[in-house]
Amino acid sequence: MLKRRVFIRTLMMYTGISLLSACSQKKTELTWNQSLYNVGAQSSPRTTDLNQDGVLDIVIGAGKEELGPISNGIIALDGATGQVLWEQAANAHMVGSATFYDVHEDGVEDVFIGGRNHNLKALNGKTGAVIWEYERPDTTDPILQYARFNFYNSVLVPDLTGDDRPELLTVNGGNWDALPGSTEDRFPGVLMLFDVMDGRIIAADTMPDGKESYLSPLYIPGTNGLEDQVVFGTGGETIGGRLYLVKLSDLAQSDLSSAEPILEEEGHGFIAPPALVDLNQDDILDIVAVSHAGTISGIDGRTRTLLWQQQFTGLESSNAPAIGYFNQEAGFDVLAILCKGVWPDYSVAMQVVLDGKTGAISHRDTLGCYALSSPAIYDLDGDGIDEAIISTNRYDCEMQFTEDLRSPPQIENQVLAVDFKRKSYRPIDRSTGFRNIYSTPWLGDLDDDGYLDIIYVQNFNPNDLTKFLGMSMKRVSTAVRMPQAPIWGSYMGQSGNGRVPLK
Repeated sequence: MLKRRVFIRTLMMYTGISLLSACSQKKTELTWNQSLYNVGAQSSPRTTDLNQDGVLDIVIGAGKEELGPISNGIIALDGATGQVLWEQAANAHMVGSATFYDVHEDGVEDVFIGGRNHNLKALNGKTGAVIWEYERPDTTDPILQYARFNFYNSVLVPDLTGDDRPELLTVNGGNWDALPGSTEDRFPGVLMLFDVMDGRIIAADTMPDGKESYLSPLYIPGTNGLEDQVVFGTGGETIGGRLYLVKLSDLAQSDLSSAEPILEEEGHGFIAPPALVDLNQDDILDIVAVSHAGTISGIDGRTRTLLWQQQFTGLESSNAPAIGYFNQEAGFDVLAILCKGVWPDYSVAMQVVLDGKTGAISHRDTLGCYALSSPAIYDLDGDGIDEAIISTNRYDCEMQFTEDLRSPPQIENQVLAVDFKRKSYRPIDRSTGFRNIYSTPWLGDLDDDGYLDIIYVQNFNPNDLTKFLGMSMKRVSTAVRMPQAPIWGSYMGQSGNGRVPLK
């Protein structure tokens, strides 16, 4: 009860909203603030209408400890009120973000979500009841014996079994007990296809280089004579790896031997999912990848050759890139976040904007400390140039953490609207005592009123930066008009599949 009272008091004393200005009769305001106790989120919010009231609802993964059981590992909140619609238990932290598909054809999308300790669950969107869940096979199979670690994010791919239903693409990998810098207890990641209806494994194969994998794979639809492909990656914070392309048809045969390596790093891997966007305006999706070594690459989707590349010495990244219009020139640009230091000892977080055509750096700044969350993008002032909504943590970024000192004595989470054109930022929220390292905000129109809504998470624990005693999820309804939906308003893009659709 003491921890609960402290959490409530902290929330009441320090949460404040700074209004986004706009020429509108509508006010920017905090619509609701849902407090959830003894739980926190590394997952990012995703939205769909679960209760059929015309307002999008929110689904997020959660946990208290990385591998500890939790009664509310997956949480669904009413988008109109913030009240809990349903919760589902898990035996470890559900770090993935939700994928949606209407299995029952009842008009409500069902939920697919992954997490640590081989958690992969399909849940009824109306009730949260389990439709199916992955059971770790007791096997010596040369492939499936390794599918016993973490699941991350999933995406849908076209039907491969003839039942007119998509399949679920994801990866299993990353041994939590492996020590930094050590090659011991490192096992190959497994790229997997599941039947959305019953969780049957359709295809699976280990990484071609035998390395671990943390990168959420992406599906690239075939266009202009190209076949359907999958992009996936290997390596970790201290283990070298590659970024690969493979034909979906080859994966469907459980065969990654023909996978083509398109990038490689020594001593670092590819952890964050790439972004798929047409950079050179040839009507083919190109690949924007950020390696853990701090190398940002634009790769031609047709030729698999480099369009451009920028390397940032002394910086590392596990943050997914975001796509938007940040310069006056036509065409998409790239926003990436990198952290100064060597994992796991990071200080400041740097935001870098790259021209999508040339890779030239058009903006570079540092806002806040170490963070693994990614930006969400929208044109807030209607001038044709996008702003970024970024969750940052303010504390002494240079402080050294020890076993006895696991959290800064003073910390504040800020949600900022960053204007790269004017080189300015406006605070949306400042909450003292809270932090957010992992979760990306969501931008969109929840209630279809033509105005932008912002959903975000703030976590609480005064004693340990990486553990959770509670979290606050908030909805801010803004006065920003929305003539069109965001193209990159959430983690891995608006549809959660890492793609900016071709025009």
